[in-house]
Amino acid sequence: MTDFTATQCVLFADLERRPIVLAFDQAHGSSDGGAILLSSANRRFSDGLIESLSGCLQDARQQGKVDHPLTDLMRQRIYGLACGYEDANDAARIGADPMHKLLAGRDPIKGLDLASQPTLSRFENSVTPRSLYTMGMTLAESVIMRHGKRRNGHARLVTIDMDPTDAATYGAQQLSFFNTHYDNHCYLPMLGFVSFDNEQDQYLCAAILRPGNVGAATGAVGVMRRLIELVRRSFPKSRIRVRLDGGFASPALFEFLDAEPKVEYVVGMASNAVLTRHCEEAMTVARLCSGLTDGTEHVYGDTRYAAKSWKRERRVILKAEVVKAEGKEARDIALLGAYTC
Repeated sequence: MTDFTATQCVLFADLERRPIVLAFDQAHGSSDGGAILLSSANRRFSDGLIESLSGCLQDARQQGKVDHPLTDLMRQRIYGLACGYEDANDAARIGADPMHKLLAGRDPIKGLDLASQPTLSRFENSVTPRSLYTMGMTLAESVIMRHGKRRNGHARLVTIDMDPTDAATYGAQQLSFFNTHYDNHCYLPMLGFVSFDNEQDQYLCAAILRPGNVGAATGAVGVMRRLIELVRRSFPKSRIRVRLDGGFASPALFEFLDAEPKVEYVVGMASNAVLTRHCEEAMTVARLCSGLTDGTEHVYGDTRYAAKSWKRERRVILKAEVVKAEGKEARDIALLGAYTC
C-alpha cells in the first residue's frame, strides 16, 4: 500500500508490532444485499409482476442493436427506486453493482453492466399513455388476483381505500404545479389499496400520477369502477366497502357508488353551517362528559343531509369530540362522514 492509494483505510499502529490495515477494497462488494428479497417477492406473482408490467410496453428499437431488453430496464429502474436510487443519474453508481446485475438476471461478476443514464431516460420517455393505462390495469389485476388465490376467493368484506398524496418536485418538471394544501410544487398521485375482512395489512393496487393542481376526486370514478370490477371477479360473493376522505365528496362519485350493488361507502365531509348546527347537540353532550371526566370525550350521532348539488339526502355520521391535553385549553372537533343509506 502506497501513499497514493485512493482506498480509504484504518490503521491501528499501536495494537501490534506490525501495522494492522483495514481496507474497504473488495472488488465485487455491494451494500444492497437485502434487495434479493424484492426479487423473491416479485416471483410470488404468477408470471412475475415486473415481467407482466414489461409486457405492456412496445419496443420500437432496432433489436440487433439492443443490449438491454425492456424487462431488464424495468427491473433496473424498479429495483433501483426500491433501494433509494431515485435519479436516472444513479445508473453510473449501480451499473456495475453485482447485486443489481443479479436482480436484472445477469451474472453478477461477468455479466454486462446495466444500462446508462441516457438509455434509462430514453426508456422512461418512450412509454405512451396507452402503455401506462395497461400497466395500471396489470398492477391492479395482479394484486387482486393474487389475494383471490391466497384466500380462495373467500372474504366477507373487501375494503377499497383511495387517497391522494403529494410528490414534491424540484425544478421544472412537466405538470408540476403549486398546491396550496400541501404548500409546495408537486404532483398529486392517487393511490388505491385493498384489504380483506379484519386483516391489518393494506395492499397497494393502483397508483395514478396526476398534475399537482387537480382536485382530489379527478379520475376517481373511473379508477373505482375498474377496481370494483376486479374485486367482484376474484371475490364474487363479498361485500365491498369504499373509504374516501373529504376531497372525494363529489356528486358524481356519490351517484356512482349509489348505483353499485353490494357496495357500501364511507366518505369524509367538510363542515359547513348546516352540519355544524346538526352537530351542536352532540357537541354539548361531549362538553358535559369532558367536564365530568376532565379528559377527552367524544359522542357520535347521525342526521340526514343533502347539499344543493345532491339529488337526494344521505345519511351523515357526526362525531363531536372535546380534546383535552395537559397544559392546553380544551378544543372542540367535529368530524363528519357520509355513509351508505
